[in-house]
Amino acid sequence: MLMPRKVKHRKIQRGGPLRGVAHRNNEISFGSFGLKSLGNSLVSARQIESARRAMTRYIQRGGKIWIRIFPDKPMTKKGNETPMGKGKGAVDHFVAVVKPGTMLFEMDGVKENIAKEAMRLAAYKLNVKTKFIVKE
Repeated sequence: MLMPRKVKHRKIQRGGPLRGVAHRNNEISFGSFGLKSLGNSLVSARQIESARRAMTRYIQRGGKIWIRIFPDKPMTKKGNETPMGKGKGAVDHFVAVVKPGTMLFEMDGVKENIAKEAMRLAAYKLNVKTKFIVKE
């Protein structure tokens, strides 16, 4: 799964509610087809990998896929039956912060109907509403 090789701070604060729209990473840059987010979410590395596998298997390694998001935010979790207090839990997984308009995946080298179906299968794996985009 995707995760940073090295981080400046091992544990970080969660931050407040996600607000605003994406001002960068919001257009198709590499491929002909894209999957764009329509909402705010924290997408985990497992969800990204699961979506990538679904797309790759559907297109049968025919085209090229670009993953445009990277999970670089560590999320912590305390162990089961741990009393209140006793500090912050250990890092459990990494997430990518996704805002409305963020391009999640791009694809090229396949027909539009195949790309659309592959992206639909990938969208099922993510916890954010998405939209299929075709480059003009």
